[in-house]
Amino acid sequence: MRHRFLSFKKDKYLENLEHYQTLARGQAPKFMVIACADSRVCPSSILGFQPGEAFVVRNVANLVPPHENGPTETNAALEFAVNSLEVENILVVGHSCCGGIHALMSMQDEMSSSSSFIKSWVVVGKAARLRTIAAVSDLNLDQQCRHCEKESINRSLLNLLTYPWIEDRVEKGMLSLHGGYYDFADCTFEKWTLDCKGCRPKVAGEYSIKNREFWS
Repeated sequence: MRHRFLSFKKDKYLENLEHYQTLARGQAPKFMVIACADSRVCPSSILGFQPGEAFVVRNVANLVPPHENGPTETNAALEFAVNSLEVENILVVGHSCCGGIHALMSMQDEMSSSSSFIKSWVVVGKAARLRTIAAVSDLNLDQQCRHCEKESINRSLLNLLTYPWIEDRVEKGMLSLHGGYYDFADCTFEKWTLDCKGCRPKVAGEYSIKNREFWS
């Protein structure tokens, strides 16, 4: 770590000293990124975010709990990013082979989750699990997990709209909500935007997406 830090200081910090001195006075990122804690999925490395460009929070399975679930470190970060930093984009990034989603899809009984911190957390994604089972119950577990990895991203995007201060900025056109999916087995990335005019999360959890892109 010492060698890497000293290399960073020499090759990046001192080479861009004016930029880092500006950052020392404050931050004004345009993006908030919610990503998985998985060591293989670093959003700054994958998407090239530089210091000061993205406010990042990482948790197991990149989940966003709904507003009614109460305080967590994820929605505390959301509140700061949206209300104080006034980010213009929120990007939820999921990925292939996600252990958190595998734990979610492997749960037999939601009520037994209290015995495990992991299960108590991933149950936040239960709506994605139920929709996955309804859509692809004929597939094997690995295939169901892959489906749920993407479905859970959209569920998290809908959960973002349960926060009044997020919904308000989205309705005013001041904030956009995006999903991303990184497949590290073949190094591809899918990116899309939630079409909030086509969403009815308060009615039936319905949603539509737009501007889907596939990068390979």
